[in-house]
Amino acid sequence: MKRKKIVVLGGGTGASTVLKGLKYFPVDITAIITVSDNGRSTGRLRKEFYTPAVGDIRHVLSNMSTLPDDVNGIMEYRMSTYSDLNGHSMGNLILTSLYQETGSLKKSIEYMSTLLRVEHTVLPLSEDYLTLMGETDDGKVVEGEAEITAAHTHYKRIFYKENPHVVPEALQAIKDADLIILSMGSLVTSILPHLICPEIVKAINESKAKLMYICNVMTQPGETDNFGVSDHINVLESYIGKNTIDVVIVSDNILPKDLLEKYSTEEQKDQVKIDYENIKKGSYEVIESDLLTTVDGTIKHDSLKLSGIIFNYLMR
Repeated sequence: MKRKKIVVLGGGTGASTVLKGLKYFPVDITAIITVSDNGRSTGRLRKEFYTPAVGDIRHVLSNMSTLPDDVNGIMEYRMSTYSDLNGHSMGNLILTSLYQETGSLKKSIEYMSTLLRVEHTVLPLSEDYLTLMGETDDGKVVEGEAEITAAHTHYKRIFYKENPHVVPEALQAIKDADLIILSMGSLVTSILPHLICPEIVKAINESKAKLMYICNVMTQPGETDNFGVSDHINVLESYIGKNTIDVVIVSDNILPKDLLEKYSTEEQKDQVKIDYENIKKGSYEVIESDLLTTVDGTIKHDSLKLSGIIFNYLMR
């Protein structure tokens, strides 16, 4: 039987969590990853070598690898030294070296995928050097993904400083997909960077695939304070069109009170409310499950359980 095709749009931690479990299921996966991060190691390499951001891509490749976890851990290892190498992850350095040699981020990912035995396709959203921009409610313009996050404010508009050119393979994957997933992760810096590309929006709207959103568990300070599930959907559909999303996956765990207080106090984050009254007004299906786990005091999605729900929906 021909395997179903899934496209995952996202960045960093959110997309990596989905893909870490989904890679074990009998599906063909294409992950399309953002390239505008300008923080930490990635930002320094971007500035020095004028490359698209490699950090989120490295994280995704590590999680999609079929090699033992201790080998993949080398990709995530960060240098601790007094030289300019301090803080750089090994995977970022390797990807940047490959980019310097090939002149193509897509080709560099292909080489890295072979090294890590990644059995699915990972694509950069674009080969361009892209700068994410945000316009706040009072009209102030913030430049740079890291600066957008650090500002802890609400944005009425997200856009690129440059004109983005999406890699053709990403558009073809969306066209051929059976299911398109907007992964959990920062709404502003992981998901919207895809949806502010007109070519991506056009491809999604023209695709016959179902469109799924995996809703975030926690709010983002400034950006999504007091947001419920429906608020996340409303923001996404303001970019891709009303009634575009077919299904939303939400986590309905009752989390420990002390853990929620810790998140609220230390990170100014609260659990996203499942606002049933507003959800009823939408045209999308909602799939609820206890998808969360806690690791070392951190709330995370159970990757395999989440992937099982995705697969079951796909095979209906």
